[in-house]
Amino acid sequence: MADHHLDASWSPIEGSFGRLTFMLFNLSTEPLSGFSLAYTSETRVADKQVCDGGSLKRRVAHFHEFLPPEGLSVPPGGRWRFTVEGLTRAPKHTTSGVKSAYLTLGDGRHVPVGFGDLMLEGRDGGVAPALLPPGRAEEPYSLLPWPLALGLKAGELPVVLYPVARTRADAVKALSLVLALYQRLYPADNMPFSLSAVEGGRAIRFVTESSIAAFAYELRFTAHEIVLSSAGDAGRHYGLISLAQLLHGARADRERFKFPNFGTIADQPRYDWRGCHLDVSRQFYPVTDVMRLIDILAWNKLNIFHWHLTDDEAWRLEIKAYPALTEIGARRGPDEVLVPQLGDGAQTRAGHYTQEDASRIVAHAASLHIEVVPEIDIPGHSMATLFSLPELVDGQEAPDSYRSVQGYPNNALNPAVEFTYEFLGKVFDEMVTLFPGEYLHIGGDEVAHGAWLASPLCKALMEREKLAGTAELQSYFLKRIKAMLSERGKKLVGWNEVSHGGGVDRDGTLLMAWEKPAVGIELAQEGYDVVMTPGQAYYLDMAQAEAWAEPGASWAGYAPPEYTYAYEAEGELPEALQEKIRGIQACIWTENFLSRAYFNRLVFPRLPAIAEAAWTPSARKDWDRFAAIVRMWPVL
Repeated sequence: MADHHLDASWSPIEGSFGRLTFMLFNLSTEPLSGFSLAYTSETRVADKQVCDGGSLKRRVAHFHEFLPPEGLSVPPGGRWRFTVEGLTRAPKHTTSGVKSAYLTLGDGRHVPVGFGDLMLEGRDGGVAPALLPPGRAEEPYSLLPWPLALGLKAGELPVVLYPVARTRADAVKALSLVLALYQRLYPADNMPFSLSAVEGGRAIRFVTESSIAAFAYELRFTAHEIVLSSAGDAGRHYGLISLAQLLHGARADRERFKFPNFGTIADQPRYDWRGCHLDVSRQFYPVTDVMRLIDILAWNKLNIFHWHLTDDEAWRLEIKAYPALTEIGARRGPDEVLVPQLGDGAQTRAGHYTQEDASRIVAHAASLHIEVVPEIDIPGHSMATLFSLPELVDGQEAPDSYRSVQGYPNNALNPAVEFTYEFLGKVFDEMVTLFPGEYLHIGGDEVAHGAWLASPLCKALMEREKLAGTAELQSYFLKRIKAMLSERGKKLVGWNEVSHGGGVDRDGTLLMAWEKPAVGIELAQEGYDVVMTPGQAYYLDMAQAEAWAEPGASWAGYAPPEYTYAYEAEGELPEALQEKIRGIQACIWTENFLSRAYFNRLVFPRLPAIAEAAWTPSARKDWDRFAAIVRMWPVL
């Protein structure tokens, strides 16, 4: 137990974002003096603030450090109280408070501080509703996503499923891969497949049928066998997952779900791009966790893993040409170049993926028909990069001209520093050998308005290239980046701001609409291929209810699972533009994800809900059926 504890509460105040009240308890046997208190919180104190009972020493993004009044000594059993007015945003949920805390003592030691939830003062926080109803399955089959067409009659539950005699080796291997997936996801359950015949089991016959669409499959259940038809490996893979799901549900809930003995399933995905993003910059996830998440994506028939590897908070991928990126940029702590952020306390937290790690993850995903799309976020969100390689900064730019995004000043790579392109060229050279897929994501989001305009190098570039403003500078930068990717055989993926300032060539570019649904329609009208991932529906860090007690972030409101499930990405898009929607994607931003329990509470069941929207036509969706089935689905 920590010798010190920090309580925090928030009081609404009309005409402002309210007041924070902090109480530091000294639970030790020694008086406390000559110290500073550091904490991290999603609720940030503004540059202009009023502090009563203390003073703000510094703030960097979510990191805050406060000093007590000069000469203050907190006796054993005593407390220090201070308040702060002047916040960047009013907190909406109990998890918007302290995420980590520590004291720095007079001798330089850092000691941990315990903390609790953010308390609400002065008003009712509401009651968090039930997020998932019991559900109702009128057709007794456990399949998620729900298939395109289904006509089945239930019968006896087989002991196991196995390939017919003389099945081709490639089909047996495909079955063994799905069997291994099932064993990882449900290690305590009986296996759905056997590679050899078993009395009381049902045989699977594999048929290659060129008339079936790519990625589609058909299942035909007869008295003696199950026929799985597909045109290729991916369709066969999805068909095997459906068989495993059917058997799993029939075993797990025999009252509600059955296994079919007769009939057919004809199925294919609605969208080509069925994605899930994971931010590993804010919180680091070890290789085992990443691989388990990929297993869960496969079980839900998702086919894209968007791996967000860099941001202001950290650079997570080993780049051999620039070891400082992970030696400096993957470490946060009180005595590190990067200060603590959400969840970081008195000890340094570090973590990155070696190139061998990346290759393992890519191979694992490929075996499950999932493409890994890596992201390095440029030109903005690059604080970890700039701290690791200071030569990327225009040294003539005055610090008082820096523009801030999410509390990080001057966090964008400078498009007029020629070393920027040399650096990124070497990074891309290493990435293309690690990630053989079609796409490389370059971010392109949230560059501060007015960034670079005080840089002497950028002023010269703007005059030479006849550019006006930050957006056109970014467009210049991204056009060069797109050319560099094209030279290396990669297509550019970015967030919707890539379109600003003239954007980039539409050919070979895919943009993700995140700010609001209308942005996706605008991008399609401008000629871009689009993946829909609006924060209001598909950002899984958003709270699932309005109540104060419900965990999660709040900038995009809140998204109950039923809303996420029902949301239709195409919206009001004219039919002529619907071909520009390549697909949809869930995003897992991890600022607040400090525990496995927190992750699972926010990500599930909304991730399977998005997976069904990505696969199943809207007319085939059914919330009550989904709710009945999804409670049996795996979590991290």
